[in-house]
Amino acid sequence: MYKYDAIDRQMIKERVDQFRDQVRRWQSGELADDEFRPLRLQNGLYIQRHAPMFRIAVPYGMLNSAQLRRLGHVARKYDHAYGHFTTRHNLQLNWPKIEDVPDILAELAEVDMHAIQTSGNCLRNITTDHYAGVATDEVIDPRPLAEILRQWTTFHPEFAFLPRKFKIAISGTREDRTVTWFHDIGLHLQERDGEIGFRVIVGGGLGRTPIRGQIVREFLPWQHILTYCEAILRVYNRQGRRDNAYKARIKILVQALGVEEFTRQVEEEWAHGKDGPATITQAEFDRVAAHFTAPAYDKLSADDAALDAQLALEKSFSHWVRRNTARHKVAGYAAVTLSLKKHGSPPGDITSEQMEAVAALADQYSFGELRISHEQNIILADVKRSDLHEVWLKAREAGLATPNLGLLTGIICCPGGDFCDLANAKSIPIANAIQARFDDLDYLFDIGDIDLNISGCMNACGHHHVGHIGVLGVDKNDAEFYQVTLGGRQGNDARLGKVIGPSFAADEMPDVVDKIIKVYVENRHPDERFLDTLDRIGMDPFKNRVYEGRAHGKARTAQMEAA
Repeated sequence: MYKYDAIDRQMIKERVDQFRDQVRRWQSGELADDEFRPLRLQNGLYIQRHAPMFRIAVPYGMLNSAQLRRLGHVARKYDHAYGHFTTRHNLQLNWPKIEDVPDILAELAEVDMHAIQTSGNCLRNITTDHYAGVATDEVIDPRPLAEILRQWTTFHPEFAFLPRKFKIAISGTREDRTVTWFHDIGLHLQERDGEIGFRVIVGGGLGRTPIRGQIVREFLPWQHILTYCEAILRVYNRQGRRDNAYKARIKILVQALGVEEFTRQVEEEWAHGKDGPATITQAEFDRVAAHFTAPAYDKLSADDAALDAQLALEKSFSHWVRRNTARHKVAGYAAVTLSLKKHGSPPGDITSEQMEAVAALADQYSFGELRISHEQNIILADVKRSDLHEVWLKAREAGLATPNLGLLTGIICCPGGDFCDLANAKSIPIANAIQARFDDLDYLFDIGDIDLNISGCMNACGHHHVGHIGVLGVDKNDAEFYQVTLGGRQGNDARLGKVIGPSFAADEMPDVVDKIIKVYVENRHPDERFLDTLDRIGMDPFKNRVYEGRAHGKARTAQMEAA
Protein backbone atom coordinates (compact mmCIF):
# COMPACT_ATOMS: atom_id res chain seq x y z
CA MET A 1 0.00 0.00 0.00
CA TYR A 2 1.03 3.63 -0.38
CA LYS A 3 3.59 4.82 2.18
CA TYR A 4 3.68 8.47 3.19
CA ASP A 5 6.84 10.44 2.49
CA ALA A 6 8.16 13.53 4.28
CA ILE A 7 5.93 15.87 2.27
CA ASP A 8 2.79 13.87 3.09
CA ARG A 9 3.63 13.84 6.78
CA GLN A 10 4.40 17.56 6.85
CA MET A 11 1.03 18.29 5.22
CA ILE A 12 -1.04 16.34 7.73
CA LYS A 13 0.98 17.68 10.68
CA GLU A 14 0.35 21.25 9.52
CA ARG A 15 -3.32 20.38 9.07
CA VAL A 16 -3.48 19.19 12.70
CA ASP A 17 -1.86 22.41 13.91
CA GLN A 18 -4.19 24.48 11.77
CA PHE A 19 -7.32 22.77 13.06
CA ARG A 20 -6.13 22.95 16.66
CA ASP A 21 -5.90 26.71 16.27
CA GLN A 22 -9.32 26.85 14.59
CA VAL A 23 -10.88 24.97 17.52
CA ARG A 24 -9.17 27.33 19.96
CA ARG A 25 -10.47 30.38 18.10
CA TRP A 26 -13.98 28.93 18.00
CA GLN A 27 -13.93 28.17 21.72
CA SER A 28 -12.73 31.70 22.48
CA GLY A 29 -15.44 33.27 20.32
CA GLU A 30 -13.07 34.54 17.63
CA LEU A 31 -14.83 32.26 15.13
CA ALA A 32 -18.62 32.21 15.00
CA ASP A 33 -20.44 28.87 14.60
CA ASP A 34 -21.20 29.63 10.96
CA GLU A 35 -17.53 30.40 10.29
CA PHE A 36 -16.34 27.30 12.12
CA ARG A 37 -18.83 24.96 10.43
CA PRO A 38 -17.11 24.55 7.00
CA LEU A 39 -13.73 24.28 8.74
CA ARG A 40 -14.80 21.45 11.04
CA LEU A 41 -16.69 19.68 8.24
CA GLN A 42 -13.62 19.48 6.03
CA ASN A 43 -11.86 17.92 9.01
CA GLY A 44 -14.55 15.27 9.33
CA LEU A 45 -16.41 16.71 12.31
CA TYR A 46 -20.21 16.78 12.37
CA ILE A 47 -22.65 17.79 15.09
CA GLN A 48 -25.07 14.89 15.43
CA ARG A 49 -28.12 14.01 17.48
CA HIS A 50 -26.44 13.26 20.81
CA ALA A 51 -22.80 14.23 20.32
CA PRO A 52 -20.29 15.21 17.64
CA MET A 53 -19.54 12.57 15.01
CA PHE A 54 -16.00 12.32 13.69
CA ARG A 55 -15.22 10.64 10.36
CA ILE A 56 -11.72 9.29 9.71
CA ALA A 57 -10.48 8.74 6.15
CA VAL A 58 -9.59 5.29 4.84
CA PRO A 59 -8.48 6.08 1.27
CA TYR A 60 -9.76 3.49 -1.23
CA GLY A 61 -10.38 1.21 1.75
CA MET A 62 -6.78 0.21 2.56
CA LEU A 63 -5.31 0.01 6.06
CA ASN A 64 -2.29 -1.56 7.66
CA SER A 65 -2.37 -3.30 11.02
CA ALA A 66 -0.68 -0.41 12.85
CA GLN A 67 -3.34 1.98 11.59
CA LEU A 68 -6.17 -0.32 12.68
CA ARG A 69 -4.61 -0.67 16.12
CA ARG A 70 -4.42 3.09 16.36
CA LEU A 71 -8.09 3.38 15.40
CA GLY A 72 -8.92 0.92 18.17
CA HIS A 73 -6.84 2.91 20.64
CA VAL A 74 -8.45 6.22 19.61
CA ALA A 75 -11.94 4.74 19.91
CA ARG A 76 -11.15 3.48 23.41
CA LYS A 77 -9.41 6.64 24.63
CA TYR A 78 -11.66 9.30 23.14
CA ASP A 79 -14.97 7.55 22.44
CA HIS A 80 -17.00 4.55 23.61
CA ALA A 81 -14.51 1.88 22.46
CA TYR A 82 -16.10 1.19 19.09
CA GLY A 83 -16.42 2.70 15.63
CA HIS A 84 -18.63 2.33 12.56
CA PHE A 85 -17.33 1.58 9.07
CA THR A 86 -19.35 3.39 6.40
CA THR A 87 -20.26 2.56 2.83
CA ARG A 88 -17.41 4.88 1.81
CA HIS A 89 -14.81 2.82 3.75
CA ASN A 90 -14.33 5.54 6.39
CA LEU A 91 -14.53 4.97 10.16
CA GLN A 92 -16.95 7.07 12.20
CA LEU A 93 -16.73 7.76 15.93
CA ASN A 94 -20.08 8.72 17.41
CA TRP A 95 -19.16 10.24 20.79
CA PRO A 96 -15.95 12.32 20.66
CA LYS A 97 -15.65 15.73 22.32
CA ILE A 98 -14.92 18.59 19.92
CA GLU A 99 -12.05 19.79 22.07
CA ASP A 100 -10.42 16.32 21.80
CA VAL A 101 -10.49 16.17 18.01
CA PRO A 102 -7.14 17.96 17.49
CA ASP A 103 -5.53 15.42 19.82
CA ILE A 104 -7.20 12.59 17.91
CA LEU A 105 -5.90 14.02 14.64
CA ALA A 106 -2.40 14.25 16.12
CA GLU A 107 -2.52 10.59 17.16
CA LEU A 108 -3.80 9.57 13.73
CA ALA A 109 -1.06 11.56 12.00
CA GLU A 110 1.55 9.42 13.78
CA VAL A 111 0.36 6.44 11.69
CA ASP A 112 -0.22 8.41 8.46
CA MET A 113 -3.96 8.91 8.88
CA HIS A 114 -6.23 11.96 8.83
CA ALA A 115 -9.81 13.13 8.43
CA ILE A 116 -9.23 15.56 5.57
CA GLN A 117 -12.23 16.10 3.27
CA THR A 118 -14.30 13.31 4.78
CA SER A 119 -17.20 15.75 4.79
CA GLY A 120 -18.06 19.20 3.48
CA ASN A 121 -18.75 20.44 -0.05
CA CYS A 122 -15.50 19.14 -1.45
CA LEU A 123 -13.98 16.11 -3.14
CA ARG A 124 -14.49 13.15 -0.81
CA ASN A 125 -12.68 9.86 -0.30
CA ILE A 126 -11.85 7.97 -3.52
CA THR A 127 -13.29 4.44 -3.43
CA THR A 128 -12.45 1.29 -5.34
CA ASP A 129 -12.82 -2.49 -5.31
CA HIS A 130 -11.97 -4.14 -1.98
CA TYR A 131 -10.38 -7.02 -3.93
CA ALA A 132 -8.12 -4.67 -5.91
CA GLY A 133 -4.83 -6.32 -6.77
CA VAL A 134 -6.02 -9.87 -6.00
CA ALA A 135 -9.30 -10.22 -7.93
CA THR A 136 -9.42 -12.95 -10.53
CA ASP A 137 -11.52 -10.76 -12.84
CA GLU A 138 -9.22 -7.75 -12.60
CA VAL A 139 -8.19 -6.16 -15.87
CA ILE A 140 -6.02 -3.43 -14.32
CA ASP A 141 -5.13 -2.78 -10.68
CA PRO A 142 -6.91 0.52 -9.93
CA ARG A 143 -5.00 1.38 -6.75
CA PRO A 144 -2.09 3.39 -8.26
CA LEU A 145 -4.51 5.61 -10.17
CA ALA A 146 -6.82 5.81 -7.15
CA GLU A 147 -3.85 7.08 -5.13
CA ILE A 148 -2.93 9.60 -7.82
CA LEU A 149 -6.54 10.81 -7.80
CA ARG A 150 -6.42 11.01 -4.00
CA GLN A 151 -3.32 13.16 -4.04
CA TRP A 152 -4.77 15.40 -6.74
CA THR A 153 -8.08 15.92 -4.93
CA THR A 154 -6.56 16.56 -1.50
CA PHE A 155 -6.44 20.32 -0.78
CA HIS A 156 -7.30 21.17 -4.39
CA PRO A 157 -7.97 24.90 -3.90
CA GLU A 158 -10.37 25.29 -6.81
CA PHE A 159 -12.68 22.56 -5.56
CA ALA A 160 -12.61 23.13 -1.80
CA PHE A 161 -16.06 24.77 -1.74
CA LEU A 162 -18.15 23.12 -4.42
CA PRO A 163 -21.92 23.53 -4.71
CA ARG A 164 -22.22 20.18 -2.91
CA LYS A 165 -20.19 17.14 -1.89
CA PHE A 166 -18.50 15.20 -4.69
CA LYS A 167 -17.64 11.49 -4.88
CA ILE A 168 -15.47 9.50 -7.28
CA ALA A 169 -15.24 5.70 -7.62
CA ILE A 170 -12.89 3.69 -9.81
CA SER A 171 -13.19 0.05 -10.91
CA GLY A 172 -10.57 -2.09 -12.62
CA THR A 173 -12.50 -5.37 -12.83
CA ARG A 174 -14.84 -7.00 -15.33
CA GLU A 175 -17.61 -6.98 -12.74
CA ASP A 176 -18.13 -3.60 -11.09
CA ARG A 177 -18.11 -3.98 -7.29
CA THR A 178 -17.72 -0.26 -6.62
CA VAL A 179 -21.19 1.11 -7.49
CA THR A 180 -19.55 3.37 -10.08
CA TRP A 181 -22.86 4.02 -11.87
CA PHE A 182 -24.15 5.91 -8.84
CA HIS A 183 -21.23 8.27 -8.22
CA ASP A 184 -20.70 11.88 -9.28
CA ILE A 185 -17.88 10.48 -11.40
CA GLY A 186 -17.56 6.75 -12.02
CA LEU A 187 -14.46 5.42 -13.74
CA HIS A 188 -14.05 2.02 -15.45
CA LEU A 189 -10.47 1.06 -16.23
CA GLN A 190 -10.23 -0.91 -19.45
CA GLU A 191 -7.74 -2.03 -22.05
CA ARG A 192 -8.38 -1.35 -25.72
CA ASP A 193 -5.96 -2.34 -28.49
CA GLY A 194 -3.12 -2.49 -26.00
CA GLU A 195 -3.89 0.94 -24.53
CA ILE A 196 -5.18 1.51 -20.99
CA GLY A 197 -7.87 4.08 -20.39
CA PHE A 198 -11.13 4.95 -18.67
CA ARG A 199 -14.80 4.87 -19.44
CA VAL A 200 -15.99 8.08 -17.77
CA ILE A 201 -19.46 8.16 -16.20
CA VAL A 202 -20.90 11.38 -14.76
CA GLY A 203 -24.03 12.38 -12.91
CA GLY A 204 -24.86 9.31 -10.91
CA GLY A 205 -25.99 9.39 -7.31
CA LEU A 206 -28.45 8.09 -4.76
CA GLY A 207 -30.00 10.33 -2.11
CA ARG A 208 -33.16 12.35 -2.60
CA THR A 209 -32.99 12.14 -6.40
CA PRO A 210 -31.46 8.77 -7.32
CA ILE A 211 -30.06 8.74 -10.85
CA ARG A 212 -27.88 6.28 -12.74
CA GLY A 213 -24.88 8.05 -14.25
CA GLN A 214 -24.33 8.52 -17.97
CA ILE A 215 -21.28 7.90 -20.11
CA VAL A 216 -19.56 11.09 -21.27
CA ARG A 217 -16.41 9.44 -22.62
CA GLU A 218 -16.27 5.82 -23.74
CA PHE A 219 -12.47 5.75 -23.69
CA LEU A 220 -10.04 8.27 -22.20
CA PRO A 221 -6.30 7.46 -22.10
CA TRP A 222 -5.23 7.13 -18.46
CA GLN A 223 -2.69 9.97 -18.70
CA HIS A 224 -5.55 12.47 -19.05
CA ILE A 225 -7.80 11.43 -16.19
CA LEU A 226 -6.86 14.35 -13.92
CA THR A 227 -7.26 17.00 -16.59
CA TYR A 228 -10.57 15.51 -17.71
CA CYS A 229 -11.93 15.31 -14.15
CA GLU A 230 -10.77 18.89 -13.69
CA ALA A 231 -12.81 19.93 -16.72
CA ILE A 232 -15.89 18.15 -15.34
CA LEU A 233 -15.50 19.83 -11.98
CA ARG A 234 -14.97 23.27 -13.48
CA VAL A 235 -18.22 23.01 -15.43
CA TYR A 236 -19.97 21.85 -12.26
CA ASN A 237 -18.34 24.50 -10.06
CA ARG A 238 -19.49 27.26 -12.40
CA GLN A 239 -22.99 26.03 -13.14
CA GLY A 240 -24.02 23.85 -10.22
CA ARG A 241 -26.81 25.35 -8.14
CA ARG A 242 -25.87 26.98 -4.86
CA ASP A 243 -29.32 28.31 -4.01
CA ASN A 244 -30.86 24.93 -3.19
CA ALA A 245 -28.93 22.15 -1.45
CA TYR A 246 -31.40 19.56 -2.73
CA LYS A 247 -30.63 20.48 -6.32
CA ALA A 248 -26.93 21.17 -6.00
CA ARG A 249 -25.40 17.80 -6.94
CA ILE A 250 -23.82 17.37 -10.36
CA LYS A 251 -26.49 14.81 -11.29
CA ILE A 252 -29.07 17.63 -11.31
CA LEU A 253 -26.87 19.75 -13.57
CA VAL A 254 -26.35 16.87 -16.01
CA GLN A 255 -30.10 16.27 -16.13
CA ALA A 256 -30.84 19.99 -16.59
CA LEU A 257 -28.35 20.48 -19.42
CA GLY A 258 -28.76 17.06 -20.98
CA VAL A 259 -25.80 14.71 -21.25
CA GLU A 260 -24.94 15.85 -24.80
CA GLU A 261 -24.70 19.53 -23.83
CA PHE A 262 -22.92 18.73 -20.59
CA THR A 263 -20.39 16.63 -22.48
CA ARG A 264 -19.91 19.40 -25.06
CA GLN A 265 -19.10 21.89 -22.30
CA VAL A 266 -16.70 19.47 -20.63
CA GLU A 267 -14.88 18.80 -23.88
CA GLU A 268 -14.66 22.53 -24.55
CA GLU A 269 -13.23 23.11 -21.08
CA TRP A 270 -10.86 20.18 -21.42
CA ALA A 271 -9.43 21.62 -24.62
CA HIS A 272 -7.80 24.31 -22.44
CA GLY A 273 -6.22 21.85 -19.99
CA LYS A 274 -5.45 18.79 -22.05
CA ASP A 275 -1.72 17.99 -22.02
CA GLY A 276 -1.28 20.58 -19.25
CA PRO A 277 0.67 20.22 -15.98
CA ALA A 278 -1.88 17.78 -14.50
CA THR A 279 -1.25 15.23 -17.26
CA ILE A 280 0.07 12.08 -15.58
CA THR A 281 3.53 11.13 -16.75
CA GLN A 282 4.79 7.56 -16.89
CA ALA A 283 7.41 8.48 -14.30
CA GLU A 284 4.73 9.68 -11.86
CA PHE A 285 2.62 6.60 -12.43
CA ASP A 286 5.64 4.37 -11.85
CA ARG A 287 6.51 6.24 -8.64
CA VAL A 288 3.08 5.60 -7.18
CA ALA A 289 2.66 2.10 -8.63
CA ALA A 290 5.88 1.01 -6.91
CA HIS A 291 3.96 1.13 -3.62
CA PHE A 292 1.48 -1.49 -4.87
CA THR A 293 3.77 -4.36 -5.76
CA ALA A 294 2.63 -7.86 -4.82
CA PRO A 295 3.69 -9.16 -1.40
CA ALA A 296 6.13 -12.04 -1.07
CA TYR A 297 3.71 -14.86 -1.91
CA ASP A 298 4.84 -18.43 -1.38
CA LYS A 299 4.63 -20.82 -4.30
CA LEU A 300 1.69 -22.99 -3.35
CA SER A 301 -0.52 -25.55 -4.98
CA ALA A 302 -4.14 -24.74 -5.66
CA ASP A 303 -5.01 -28.11 -4.13
CA ASP A 304 -4.91 -28.68 -0.37
CA ALA A 305 -5.93 -32.13 0.86
CA ALA A 306 -5.87 -31.08 4.53
CA LEU A 307 -8.20 -28.17 3.84
CA ASP A 308 -10.54 -30.39 1.83
CA ALA A 309 -10.69 -32.82 4.76
CA GLN A 310 -11.53 -30.03 7.21
CA LEU A 311 -14.22 -28.72 4.90
CA ALA A 312 -15.78 -32.17 4.72
CA LEU A 313 -15.68 -32.64 8.50
CA GLU A 314 -16.91 -29.24 9.73
CA LYS A 315 -20.15 -27.95 8.30
CA SER A 316 -19.81 -24.53 9.95
CA PHE A 317 -16.32 -24.05 8.58
CA SER A 318 -17.43 -25.17 5.14
CA HIS A 319 -20.30 -22.65 5.12
CA TRP A 320 -17.91 -19.88 6.12
CA VAL A 321 -15.37 -20.74 3.41
CA ARG A 322 -18.10 -20.90 0.78
CA ARG A 323 -19.65 -17.58 1.82
CA ASN A 324 -16.85 -15.47 3.25
CA THR A 325 -13.86 -16.28 1.08
CA ALA A 326 -13.17 -15.32 -2.53
CA ARG A 327 -10.87 -16.73 -5.17
CA HIS A 328 -7.41 -15.18 -5.38
CA LYS A 329 -5.37 -14.64 -8.52
CA VAL A 330 -2.41 -16.39 -6.84
CA ALA A 331 -2.67 -20.16 -6.42
CA GLY A 332 -3.02 -21.32 -2.82
CA TYR A 333 -4.36 -17.99 -1.48
CA ALA A 334 -7.82 -16.61 -0.75
CA ALA A 335 -9.38 -13.27 0.14
CA VAL A 336 -11.20 -13.56 3.47
CA THR A 337 -14.13 -11.37 4.55
CA LEU A 338 -14.48 -10.80 8.29
CA SER A 339 -18.16 -10.07 8.81
CA LEU A 340 -19.26 -7.01 10.76
CA LYS A 341 -22.84 -8.30 10.48
CA LYS A 342 -23.13 -10.55 13.52
CA HIS A 343 -26.79 -10.95 14.36
CA GLY A 344 -27.86 -8.55 17.08
CA SER A 345 -24.99 -6.11 16.52
CA PRO A 346 -25.28 -2.85 14.56
CA PRO A 347 -24.12 -3.62 11.00
CA GLY A 348 -20.73 -2.06 10.30
CA ASP A 349 -19.83 -1.53 13.97
CA ILE A 350 -16.53 -2.81 15.32
CA THR A 351 -15.18 -2.64 18.87
CA SER A 352 -11.68 -1.59 19.87
CA GLU A 353 -11.02 -5.17 20.97
CA GLN A 354 -12.12 -6.47 17.57
CA MET A 355 -9.91 -3.94 15.77
CA GLU A 356 -6.94 -5.25 17.72
CA ALA A 357 -7.92 -8.85 16.94
CA VAL A 358 -8.17 -8.06 13.20
CA ALA A 359 -4.80 -6.29 13.28
CA ALA A 360 -3.27 -9.43 14.80
CA LEU A 361 -4.88 -11.60 12.12
CA ALA A 362 -3.56 -9.27 9.40
CA ASP A 363 -0.06 -9.44 10.82
CA GLN A 364 -0.05 -13.21 11.12
CA TYR A 365 -1.93 -14.21 8.00
CA SER A 366 -2.18 -11.35 5.46
CA PHE A 367 1.10 -9.42 5.23
CA GLY A 368 -0.07 -6.81 7.77
CA GLU A 369 -2.69 -5.29 5.47
CA LEU A 370 -6.48 -5.25 5.29
CA ARG A 371 -9.30 -3.66 3.32
CA ILE A 372 -12.68 -2.15 4.13
CA SER A 373 -15.54 -2.90 1.74
CA HIS A 374 -18.44 -0.60 0.92
CA GLU A 375 -20.61 -3.42 2.32
CA GLN A 376 -19.09 -2.46 5.71
CA ASN A 377 -16.96 -5.57 6.21
CA ILE A 378 -13.21 -6.16 6.59
CA ILE A 379 -11.14 -8.13 4.09
CA LEU A 380 -7.86 -9.93 4.63
CA ALA A 381 -6.82 -10.04 0.99
CA ASP A 382 -3.88 -12.47 1.06
CA VAL A 383 -4.55 -15.49 3.27
CA LYS A 384 -3.05 -18.89 2.51
CA ARG A 385 -5.80 -21.44 1.98
CA SER A 386 -3.93 -23.73 4.37
CA ASP A 387 -4.42 -21.06 7.08
CA LEU A 388 -8.16 -20.65 6.56
CA HIS A 389 -9.17 -22.95 9.41
CA GLU A 390 -6.98 -21.10 11.91
CA VAL A 391 -8.25 -17.74 10.69
CA TRP A 392 -11.85 -18.96 10.99
CA LEU A 393 -11.35 -20.16 14.56
CA LYS A 394 -9.79 -16.88 15.64
CA ALA A 395 -12.33 -14.77 13.76
CA ARG A 396 -15.17 -16.76 15.34
CA GLU A 397 -13.71 -16.16 18.79
CA ALA A 398 -13.71 -12.40 18.04
CA GLY A 399 -17.31 -12.45 16.76
CA LEU A 400 -16.23 -11.81 13.17
CA ALA A 401 -17.07 -15.08 11.43
CA THR A 402 -20.80 -14.90 10.71
CA PRO A 403 -21.07 -16.64 7.29
CA ASN A 404 -23.61 -14.23 5.82
CA LEU A 405 -21.71 -12.40 3.10
CA GLY A 406 -24.24 -11.72 0.35
CA LEU A 407 -27.09 -13.21 2.37
CA LEU A 408 -30.22 -11.54 3.68
CA THR A 409 -28.75 -10.74 7.12
CA GLY A 410 -25.49 -9.31 5.74
CA ILE A 411 -27.30 -5.98 5.84
CA ILE A 412 -25.83 -2.66 4.73
CA CYS A 413 -27.12 -0.15 7.26
CA CYS A 414 -26.46 3.48 8.18
CA PRO A 415 -26.43 4.54 11.87
CA GLY A 416 -29.89 6.05 11.39
CA GLY A 417 -31.93 7.89 13.99
CA ASP A 418 -30.03 6.42 16.92
CA PHE A 419 -27.19 8.80 16.08
CA CYS A 420 -27.68 10.86 12.93
CA ASP A 421 -29.35 14.25 13.20
CA LEU A 422 -30.53 14.00 9.59
CA ALA A 423 -32.29 10.66 9.97
CA ASN A 424 -36.07 10.38 9.84
CA ALA A 425 -36.13 6.95 11.45
CA LYS A 426 -33.96 4.39 13.19
CA SER A 427 -32.08 1.86 11.04
CA ILE A 428 -30.25 -0.36 13.50
CA PRO A 429 -33.34 -1.76 15.33
CA ILE A 430 -34.91 -2.67 11.98
CA ALA A 431 -31.73 -4.46 10.89
CA ASN A 432 -31.53 -6.34 14.19
CA ALA A 433 -35.22 -7.32 14.05
CA ILE A 434 -34.80 -8.74 10.53
CA GLN A 435 -31.64 -10.60 11.59
CA ALA A 436 -33.53 -12.07 14.54
CA ARG A 437 -36.37 -13.24 12.28
CA PHE A 438 -33.93 -14.90 9.87
CA ASP A 439 -31.54 -16.44 12.37
CA ASP A 440 -31.59 -19.90 10.74
CA LEU A 441 -28.40 -20.09 8.69
CA ASP A 442 -29.54 -23.21 6.82
CA TYR A 443 -32.58 -21.29 5.61
CA LEU A 444 -30.42 -18.32 4.62
CA PHE A 445 -28.13 -20.59 2.62
CA ASP A 446 -31.16 -22.11 0.91
CA ILE A 447 -32.67 -18.80 -0.21
CA GLY A 448 -29.26 -17.64 -1.41
CA ASP A 449 -27.98 -14.26 -2.52
CA ILE A 450 -30.16 -11.36 -1.38
CA ASP A 451 -28.88 -7.85 -0.61
CA LEU A 452 -30.94 -5.96 1.97
CA ASN A 453 -29.96 -2.32 2.48
CA ILE A 454 -31.39 0.12 5.04
CA SER A 455 -31.19 3.92 5.13
CA GLY A 456 -32.61 6.12 7.88
CA CYS A 457 -33.32 9.02 5.52
CA MET A 458 -33.29 10.15 1.90
CA ASN A 459 -29.55 10.79 1.97
CA ALA A 460 -29.25 7.04 1.33
CA CYS A 461 -26.05 6.38 3.30
CA GLY A 462 -27.24 2.75 3.50
CA HIS A 463 -27.52 2.52 -0.32
CA HIS A 464 -31.12 1.31 -0.04
CA HIS A 465 -31.85 2.22 -3.67
CA VAL A 466 -29.50 -0.53 -4.94
CA GLY A 467 -30.50 -3.24 -2.49
CA HIS A 468 -32.40 -6.20 -3.87
CA ILE A 469 -34.67 -5.28 -0.98
CA GLY A 470 -34.31 -1.65 0.07
CA VAL A 471 -35.69 -0.08 3.23
CA LEU A 472 -35.98 3.69 3.69
CA GLY A 473 -36.96 5.32 6.98
CA VAL A 474 -39.55 8.08 6.62
CA ASP A 475 -41.17 10.38 9.16
CA LYS A 476 -44.96 10.56 9.00
CA ASN A 477 -46.78 12.63 11.59
CA ASP A 478 -43.88 12.24 14.04
CA ALA A 479 -43.98 8.44 13.68
CA GLU A 480 -41.29 6.26 12.10
CA PHE A 481 -42.38 4.39 8.98
CA TYR A 482 -40.44 2.43 6.37
CA GLN A 483 -40.76 2.46 2.60
CA VAL A 484 -39.76 -0.71 0.73
CA THR A 485 -38.19 -1.00 -2.71
CA LEU A 486 -37.48 -4.15 -4.72
CA GLY A 487 -35.17 -4.90 -7.62
CA GLY A 488 -32.24 -2.59 -6.96
CA ARG A 489 -28.81 -3.92 -7.80
CA GLN A 490 -25.20 -2.89 -8.17
CA GLY A 491 -22.68 -4.29 -10.63
CA ASN A 492 -22.51 -3.88 -14.39
CA ASP A 493 -26.31 -3.96 -14.63
CA ALA A 494 -26.78 -1.45 -11.81
CA ARG A 495 -30.40 -0.40 -11.35
CA LEU A 496 -32.55 1.49 -8.89
CA GLY A 497 -35.17 -0.40 -6.93
CA LYS A 498 -38.85 0.43 -7.32
CA VAL A 499 -41.12 1.42 -4.44
CA ILE A 500 -43.75 -1.29 -3.89
CA GLY A 501 -46.35 0.97 -2.24
CA PRO A 502 -47.24 2.74 1.01
CA SER A 503 -44.82 2.50 3.92
CA PHE A 504 -44.95 0.24 6.97
CA ALA A 505 -44.68 0.70 10.72
CA ALA A 506 -41.46 -0.44 12.37
CA ASP A 507 -43.03 -3.49 14.01
CA GLU A 508 -44.31 -4.68 10.62
CA MET A 509 -40.93 -4.81 8.90
CA PRO A 510 -39.83 -8.37 9.84
CA ASP A 511 -43.21 -9.67 8.60
CA VAL A 512 -42.94 -7.64 5.39
CA VAL A 513 -39.51 -9.07 4.59
CA ASP A 514 -40.71 -12.55 5.54
CA LYS A 515 -43.62 -12.28 3.09
CA ILE A 516 -41.33 -11.05 0.32
CA ILE A 517 -39.03 -14.02 0.86
CA LYS A 518 -41.94 -16.48 0.93
CA VAL A 519 -43.22 -15.23 -2.43
CA TYR A 520 -39.74 -15.78 -3.84
CA VAL A 521 -39.43 -19.30 -2.38
CA GLU A 522 -42.89 -20.28 -3.65
CA ASN A 523 -42.23 -19.05 -7.18
CA ARG A 524 -38.56 -19.66 -7.85
CA HIS A 525 -37.32 -22.11 -10.42
CA PRO A 526 -34.47 -24.48 -9.51
CA ASP A 527 -31.22 -22.54 -8.96
CA GLU A 528 -33.03 -19.24 -9.58
CA ARG A 529 -31.85 -16.25 -7.55
CA PHE A 530 -34.14 -13.71 -5.93
CA LEU A 531 -33.57 -11.10 -8.63
CA ASP A 532 -34.18 -13.64 -11.39
CA THR A 533 -37.54 -14.58 -9.88
CA LEU A 534 -38.47 -10.94 -9.34
CA ASP A 535 -37.60 -10.05 -12.93
CA ARG A 536 -39.57 -13.01 -14.24
CA ILE A 537 -42.80 -12.72 -12.24
CA GLY A 538 -42.80 -8.95 -11.69
CA MET A 539 -43.69 -6.87 -8.65
CA ASP A 540 -47.38 -7.68 -8.32
CA PRO A 541 -47.11 -11.01 -6.49
CA PHE A 542 -44.85 -9.40 -3.88
CA LYS A 543 -47.08 -6.35 -3.51
CA ASN A 544 -50.22 -8.45 -3.22
CA ARG A 545 -48.71 -10.56 -0.47
CA VAL A 546 -47.31 -7.78 1.69
CA TYR A 547 -50.46 -5.67 1.49
CA GLU A 548 -53.04 -8.45 1.78
CA GLY A 549 -55.49 -7.74 4.58
CA ARG A 550 -54.34 -4.14 5.01
CA ALA A 551 -57.44 -2.76 3.31
CA HIS A 552 -59.60 -4.10 6.15
CA GLY A 553 -60.08 -1.46 8.76
CA LYS A 554 -60.56 2.17 7.86
CA ALA A 555 -58.19 3.43 10.49
CA ARG A 556 -55.34 1.26 9.22
CA THR A 557 -56.05 2.25 5.62
CA ALA A 558 -56.01 5.94 6.49
CA GLN A 559 -52.72 5.47 8.32
CA MET A 560 -51.24 3.62 5.35
CA GLU A 561 -52.33 6.30 2.88
CA ALA A 562 -50.95 9.06 5.09
CA ALA A 563 -47.59 7.28 5.11
